[in-house]
Amino acid sequence: MIFKEGIGWKACFDEERNLYTAKRSGSGYCHLYEINKDIFDSLKEGASDDEVYRLFDGGRHLYMDVDDRCGPPYTVVFDDDYEKLCPWANVASSDNVWPDELTDAAVELFESEKNNREQRRKKRKEREE
Repeated sequence: MIFKEGIGWKACFDEERNLYTAKRSGSGYCHLYEINKDIFDSLKEGASDDEVYRLFDGGRHLYMDVDDRCGPPYTVVFDDDYEKLCPWANVASSDNVWPDELTDAAVELFESEKNNREQRRKKRKEREE
């Protein structure tokens, strides 16, 4: 695995699976993403959190855990395989995980989660069958 790292972020290229993934984390939040080669190649040492956020936003959001004191802590699992996709990330989860129905609704509603729609629709269809 090849890693790139900065303050509050880390990205990984898994050569065996030809898979690019990333993590943004800080006080009160942790996000995992599946990214592509272009995003990975664009990551530079010293990049600001804002720059990294904009880059990672072009990927597919896999997971988020929020405990920012603005409300109760919560976890949203966009892709159930996030641990398999990012085994290097070592994320902690709150006990308050959104149910699949709420996650599906958020993915359909928010444009920022459009990269998850195909995967979530497939999972929802499997659950309903």
